[in-house]
Amino acid sequence: MKLLSKLKMATSVAVLAAGVGAGAVNAEELIRLSTYVNEVDIRHDGFQHLADLIAEKTEGRVKMEIFPSATLNGWSEGIDAVLGGVADVSHISYDDRLPCYRAGAFYPASVSLENQIELDAAMTEILAAEAAEAGLINIFSSNYSFDQEWWFEEPNVDLSNLNGLQIRSIGPLVSHMIEAWGGSPVFVSPKEVFQSAERGVVDGINMGVATYSSWKLWTVQPHMINANLFYGNVMYMMNKSKFDGLSPEDQQAILDAGRETEAWLKPQYEAWVNESVGNAVMNGGGSARSLSAEESAALLASVQPFWDEELNNTCGVETADKIRALLAEHAN
Repeated sequence: MKLLSKLKMATSVAVLAAGVGAGAVNAEELIRLSTYVNEVDIRHDGFQHLADLIAEKTEGRVKMEIFPSATLNGWSEGIDAVLGGVADVSHISYDDRLPCYRAGAFYPASVSLENQIELDAAMTEILAAEAAEAGLINIFSSNYSFDQEWWFEEPNVDLSNLNGLQIRSIGPLVSHMIEAWGGSPVFVSPKEVFQSAERGVVDGINMGVATYSSWKLWTVQPHMINANLFYGNVMYMMNKSKFDGLSPEDQQAILDAGRETEAWLKPQYEAWVNESVGNAVMNGGGSARSLSAEESAALLASVQPFWDEELNNTCGVETADKIRALLAEHAN
């Protein structure tokens, strides 16, 4: 009996140990990343690269699942989705709960992206305290100053004199620009822009070339103006409570993966955007016109005083000055 009891006990301990071991091996933290970007977009490759790096750097302890095309939440719902647990990471739109991000991430300026990674990292640092207070932390910056442009059905539209045209807007600064130049801003989510343009709801579109090309919008409004009028940075923020619940090693791994992915994606993103524009112009009957430095400067001068006041009021003068100094350092 004693021998049998010992054998049973040994078997039970072995089974328990095996179960614990299996649990330890299989235990992983799943991070759900939500994005408005669709799978055709080169940025989707960037998110997959980010997910692969996170899995590699954490040795499988943390895995990321990507939900494209706004399947978890729409453009304006990023903060609610992340804080409410619908997503763990999401693109964050320009929400009143992040007033300095709202005002600073779209500051009117002609910016060089030669040192984009350093620029984005510095902006993240400036805005980190505001994000933390809202329960968020930025893990990846999707800078689209390179390709956030303007499209119209007809060529040679004068941006400084929009003459009542209805223009799709991305956020508050762009809406102010449109109004200052005589147009009417209309907010339309990325997935609905094609139908809006096709049905005449909007006469023009402000949007990133990557998103514009992914949604096949060249067929409805094929004439682009390359203006370089603001620093545009969409941050992908993570629920800070979930981030803080990870080990310090895994937290650093996620941040390192984000930075490395930004560097990996930048040349591919720019090449893909250039190819998309070239194909549309050559094969689709479109056109692409760049504003001169003088034209851009005049347009910027018409909106900067208003937005400087907005930046001062929302960020405080000290932080606003940091943002202006950073963008001046990276001026085009």
